[in-house]
Amino acid sequence: MHSNTIGTVTARPLALRTATAADLGEVLALLAETADWLNGRGVRQWPAGGFPAARIAPLIETGDMYLVEGERGVVATIALDGNADPEFWQAEDVPGAALYVHKLSVARSCSGLGLGRALLDWAGLRVVAAGGRWLRLDCSKDNMRLQDYYRGQRFTHLRTVDLPHRASGALFQRPGGVRGGLGTVLPFTDRRGFGERRAPLVSSHDSSLAEHV
Repeated sequence: MHSNTIGTVTARPLALRTATAADLGEVLALLAETADWLNGRGVRQWPAGGFPAARIAPLIETGDMYLVEGERGVVATIALDGNADPEFWQAEDVPGAALYVHKLSVARSCSGLGLGRALLDWAGLRVVAAGGRWLRLDCSKDNMRLQDYYRGQRFTHLRTVDLPHRASGALFQRPGGVRGGLGTVLPFTDRRGFGERRAPLVSSHDSSLAEHV
């Protein structure tokens, strides 16, 4: 993805930063747009109408929600933390060896421009900076197109956890870095930087780590 492609969407350079309480409304609106788009296509992973503020505000309060903004305001979001969902990730997965992606969302006006891919690359670099091994996520059990997208981003499907009360459950991971490597030029300025906060991860050299790819 080239920055001049994104430049056709906004004249102001895109920048990634940590979301603040003042951003809650814009973040909720973008997540609601994505949720409605998903539900309109029969994908029930996110609630119709988006998430309540009580679900998103804690991510902002802990500093785990990030946004990309440009001339039009917030155009993408991602939450990244070390919190492994206990219904999905088991002890043998060594949950502490990874960072986990949540609430990845790109404005429909920017769809197809590669912002999602770039945010996953940024998250992979954060894994390396934190001394971790894996970038992980869970997604809809029934959305094969989304699962294929993550496979195209060099994620490996580990397994699907089929719980009746969860629409999500397809578990994916890839090594830290950029789609498995360690070099890229991102189409946004990282105002947060990689070294501000380091999640407490298991060392990537721990011989007890489970090897999945």
